[in-house]
Amino acid sequence: MSRRATLTDVARTAGVSLSTASLAFSGAGPIAEATKQRVLRAASELGYAGPNPVAASLRRGRSRVVGVLVGRDVRTNFRDPVAVQTLGGVASALGDAARGMLLIPAGEDDPAGQHLIRHGSMDSVVVLHALGRDAGRVLREREVPMVWVDRTGPGAVSVRVQDRAGMAALGEHLVGLGHRRVALATMPWTSERVAGPVDVIGTRPQGRYIADRVAGLLDAGIEPVAAESTRRSLVEEGIRAGHALLDLSPRPTALVGFSDLIAAGLLLAATERGLRVPEDVSVAGFDGVDLPWLGEHQLTSVVQPAQEKGESAARAAIMLADGQRPEPVSLACQLRVGTTTGPVPD
Repeated sequence: MSRRATLTDVARTAGVSLSTASLAFSGAGPIAEATKQRVLRAASELGYAGPNPVAASLRRGRSRVVGVLVGRDVRTNFRDPVAVQTLGGVASALGDAARGMLLIPAGEDDPAGQHLIRHGSMDSVVVLHALGRDAGRVLREREVPMVWVDRTGPGAVSVRVQDRAGMAALGEHLVGLGHRRVALATMPWTSERVAGPVDVIGTRPQGRYIADRVAGLLDAGIEPVAAESTRRSLVEEGIRAGHALLDLSPRPTALVGFSDLIAAGLLLAATERGLRVPEDVSVAGFDGVDLPWLGEHQLTSVVQPAQEKGESAARAAIMLADGQRPEPVSLACQLRVGTTTGPVPD
């Protein structure tokens, strides 16, 4: 079996030193163009493709790879259009900068993910979902700088959307339509992801962005009459929460989902009960994603710039990897009034 050619073989064939041959591939120092071409011709003749990029990154002490921590169930993440758009923004910005992306499931009960957190070769990390205490500690001990999306963490740079202002705009829209009996279906209120009633005024949620969305409604003068926590941002969770909220007496005149998938479930629950949207009950969400399978309905929703959020997080991670300190990012949201909100029923 023939031996694979090495850089030493290339240098010998080209009649140059090993360091000169290395410069021909790395472009990291001065080398005459004629000499460089001689080295590259020798490499072509020997079938040598170039230095091992992993070995080169280890010698430099950098991998040019950014870790991206996603939720514990990667398959569920890819059912969420906002998560997909955000991840797409991360991948686009990293690709433009010729950086690699290492996708890491962040669940503490995921051995593969925990191994990558402890040993994966990466220059910085984008945290897209809640990070366990141990994982955060390990990354800090490894001195891997972090960018947190939709959250803040010790020593980390944050990239967030203006959840409070966005939800306040939605609240003002509902108040303008006469709604006072408004009920909520929130994102998971606790890290245990328990579904059921939750006191959104007297308790604190696991995520600041969730608290900010509640605060936005309060800013608009809406004090929710009830709230249901979901296990995650899924349509089926919205359906369950919708039926629970519509069982209230008197019935809420408007339902607000803390994601568009949850809000779509609320709408479907209302439809299953024979209620007309928005004539009998209004429904609104948060995210601004396209849900064409809702047919004639377009959700009234707070539109967040998910793609831009991912791009901003990736650029911040690249700056951290390069030894720079980026500023926190705060992105504005906009209200999109669709067909699912209307005047309070008589």
